[in-house]
Amino acid sequence: MAQRMILNGTSYFGQGAIQEIVNEIRNRHFKKALVTSTPDLFEFKVATKVTDLLDAAGIEYAVYDGIKPNPTIENVTAGVEACKTAGADVIVAVGGGSPIDTSKAIATIMTNPEFADVRSLEGLAPTKNPCLPIIAVTTTSGTAAEVTINYVITDVEKNRKFVCVDPHDIPIVAIVDPDMSASMPTGLCAATGMDALVHAIEGYITRGAWELTDMLHLKAIEIISRSLRSAVAGDYAGREAMSVGQYIAGMGFSNVGLGIVHSMAHPLSALYDIPHGKACAMLLTAVLTFNAPETGHKYREIARVMGVADVDDMDESTYRQAAIDAIQQLADDVGIPRSLGEAGVKREDIPFLAESALHDACTPGNPRDVTLEDIVSIYQSIF
Repeated sequence: MAQRMILNGTSYFGQGAIQEIVNEIRNRHFKKALVTSTPDLFEFKVATKVTDLLDAAGIEYAVYDGIKPNPTIENVTAGVEACKTAGADVIVAVGGGSPIDTSKAIATIMTNPEFADVRSLEGLAPTKNPCLPIIAVTTTSGTAAEVTINYVITDVEKNRKFVCVDPHDIPIVAIVDPDMSASMPTGLCAATGMDALVHAIEGYITRGAWELTDMLHLKAIEIISRSLRSAVAGDYAGREAMSVGQYIAGMGFSNVGLGIVHSMAHPLSALYDIPHGKACAMLLTAVLTFNAPETGHKYREIARVMGVADVDDMDESTYRQAAIDAIQQLADDVGIPRSLGEAGVKREDIPFLAESALHDACTPGNPRDVTLEDIVSIYQSIF
């Protein structure tokens, strides 16, 4: 069977990488940009680092900052109108997964107007044209939206999130500048960092995993597990390492998919507005315990790159538990709650959550077949 790898064309890493935005816009002869972000990123002078560059360079732009943390269909449709009104020929998306995901949907509809109904983009949408060019400037260390072909939109009316997968939506340029994530609040750093770890681990054990993506995911797990604690503590070097680790994870999982950690996290965010990374982190070890019988020796390698000693001397059940324990310890150390009830989830909503998760686009990639009853049981185990 042929294996496909899709990566964005150009990426810049390191302190000062945002300076390259101006060069990319000029060299590609773009006339006007739509800068997409959130109100908070403008208020806290993060997105303004980009608009200040555009101002100094005399590059024309408009701003669309009406994006929510869990972006909605309405955010997308309003963004499409903003893009049309501006007459933009490039989108500069500044933020974490929310602005970049929203920008992917906006940009896709701009060049594929037959998909103006945002719900029609769910799953593997058969778009014909590459999206409007996107320059993605990440401000968190978790989603890797700047290098993936995936995005997630919330359908408020139906209390669900839906996943869109489209090779036409990948940003043409990714900017991974640790200066943009240096001021990220502690809680957001922890949640997005654990999201990156989930990406790496789920991508490593998913049904579609193969040698090249295994290499990427194991390296990402190694970087994240050694860097996340210091990143959450505010250490600049830790945040710089996390910005690279999450990108590497994105290179992998974008091409092989994820599993039921994400399937189960999506309805939690849709119904309760729980940050996506936090929802994933709360579910991770419970799902890993469920998936363990179908993972071969992979938990041994996860334990190894996370620094667990003497894994080669352990039997299968021992190294599997050692990997799960190391992951849970990391989640505990960065302040991720263990209980769904603690996060405000209502027990009576579990059947609805489970039904949504079962039909999520990420579920088929899970290494172990899963039933509705299995998902209910996992939710209940961490209630």
